[in-house]
Amino acid sequence: MTRTEWLRAPVGIDAPRWVTRGRCRQVLAVVHTVASGQRLLEAVELIESDTRVQVTFSQAPDTFSTGVGEFLRSTRGIVLSWEQATRERFDLALAASYGSLHHVHAPMLVMPHGAGFGKSVSVAGPPQVYGLDAQRLLHNGEVLAAALVLSHENQREVLRRQCPEALDVAVVAGDPCYDRMVVSLPRRADYRTALGVGAEERLLVVTSTWGLDSLFARFEDLLPRLLEELGTRGYRVAAMLHPAAWFAHGLRQIGAWLAECVDAGLIVVPPEVDWRAAVIAADHVVADHGSVGVYAAAIGTPVVLADAPVGAVLGEGSAQDLLRRLAPRLRHDRPVADQLAVAASTAGVLAERVRDCLTSCPGRSGAELRRAMYRLLGMPEPGRHRAQAPVPVVTL
Repeated sequence: MTRTEWLRAPVGIDAPRWVTRGRCRQVLAVVHTVASGQRLLEAVELIESDTRVQVTFSQAPDTFSTGVGEFLRSTRGIVLSWEQATRERFDLALAASYGSLHHVHAPMLVMPHGAGFGKSVSVAGPPQVYGLDAQRLLHNGEVLAAALVLSHENQREVLRRQCPEALDVAVVAGDPCYDRMVVSLPRRADYRTALGVGAEERLLVVTSTWGLDSLFARFEDLLPRLLEELGTRGYRVAAMLHPAAWFAHGLRQIGAWLAECVDAGLIVVPPEVDWRAAVIAADHVVADHGSVGVYAAAIGTPVVLADAPVGAVLGEGSAQDLLRRLAPRLRHDRPVADQLAVAASTAGVLAERVRDCLTSCPGRSGAELRRAMYRLLGMPEPGRHRAQAPVPVVTL
């Protein structure tokens, strides 16, 4: 590492010589992937306007690290190399994934980067809910987090079964992503315009998580079929892939795979655009077992699910599991428009069920997260707090 890559401000023993505002509490945002980084910004925005706080970022090692550098540059924040970040002390660290956290010297707040804790893993023995398991939460028998953010009270029982050592640091703070989407609903017309969807058109968003169990991997003919079947019936179709799919294969390759569909009218939502805008703009969503379908259902958007493969194990009692049991399944032997209409007829009831399973603190996640962070910082919360902003409007 060269000397120019090791920053002398705003952190480090010599930083007081170079900074313009001193005596700030130092907060590090640990970004593993683009998806986790997007979620971390929800927490960062709750404290970064405090004149007593300095936030810096660092990229932690991860399989899906491609794209993180560009994401961090887009934040316009100070980015420390991982080597420097793990050799400094911070007053608070924030993470939305788990790898290499034991190298960070700070009280750690860990939050989920999806819709709660919806996936299970099974290496040996019964399946474990990912993110609430001892393998992720402990290092050398010690709990890594000083605060483990849960979205729902029912996750305490999962934690009690899987990693009781972490119960004392659990904080139920709701779901900031859901709350942000609710705040953004009044801007729905703006998001539709930005996507190029006309007032009389209906928008179908097709969303896929990453991996071989995902919709994009398993149903290669689905997008062409939807474009052909719905294009003459007043629909626009948009595709939205998990950032891990984009960055595992490369923007160029995914773009090439989708090129013929784009020529046929497909709207592609790139990974740098806030996906929530597209979901809010949608009239209907076709989803797999990822988190996006949960959020769509929770705000009342009709959802039709592609069949989940046997290998896709969802956390029992999670919002993903509830959606899998209650949402209509996509049938390949029936007209899609008819299936979308059936989903619309029950969307209101499904929304209430999913929302109740997704968050215990609807509308209060920002306040709860903020309280937890200031507690770890050992600082009183400032009396002022900006209202949560809607998701930005970005033209494709």
